[in-house]
Amino acid sequence: MAFLYLQKSKEPETAGMKEVSENNNIPKHIAIIMDGNGRWATKKGAMRIFGHKNATKAVREAIEGADSLGVKYLTLFSFSTENWSRPKAEVDGLMELLVKTMSDEIPMLMNGNFKLESIGDVDSLPPSAHKTLMRVKEITSKNTGLKVILALSYSGHWELTHAAKHIAQKVSEGKLNVEDITQKVMAEHLETTAYPDPELMIRTSGEYRISNFLLWQLAYTELYFTPVLWPDFRREHLFAAVSDFQSRERRFGKTGEQVKS
Repeated sequence: MAFLYLQKSKEPETAGMKEVSENNNIPKHIAIIMDGNGRWATKKGAMRIFGHKNATKAVREAIEGADSLGVKYLTLFSFSTENWSRPKAEVDGLMELLVKTMSDEIPMLMNGNFKLESIGDVDSLPPSAHKTLMRVKEITSKNTGLKVILALSYSGHWELTHAAKHIAQKVSEGKLNVEDITQKVMAEHLETTAYPDPELMIRTSGEYRISNFLLWQLAYTELYFTPVLWPDFRREHLFAAVSDFQSRERRFGKTGEQVKS
């Protein structure tokens, strides 16, 4: 089971890039639930969309910070299937912001050799958002650096249901036997089949939930929760999370003595 570590983030100055990067135990894949935009805006007496607009710098800091450490995959929970039920004005604003941000960040993605990818029911996005997503993915498709994976119109329940339907279809067509359905087969039908499971999941804003995010993939992921609201998140907060990750013993069901030996 995932190791639930209910601890506030360390003070940023205790986890600089140098000390973190010098430790060989750098997670290959980090996933982030970017939470707190609405509360950040409310504290400033502004509408929720103001918080979303001011989260762009945090996204850039997370991407560039992860790249500086040698992380290979960064998955950002950008818009869940449940988010469609938010007020229409907020959803419309988020979709417009998604289009603008992806377009504006093309130079950053290209300069950093970052490859944009996505998971989720992206066909449900508005045409402008879907078209922009496909365009940016194509533009960055030959980049060989950090893979930035946007989880859009995504939820763990949707993903597992989607995978089960595909497997059931194969069984009904005689392409797969029921007794041949294994954990490996299940994983091969998930949105993340091309990526390793995250070793570290970070959630901002002080909430202690995974909120329907990567339910299969987080089975043995180290969970890190910080009270920092997402618009205030900077690379030093990422370094603090990785530093905390490096202090943990990952046992995967074994005893501590077995791991050490």
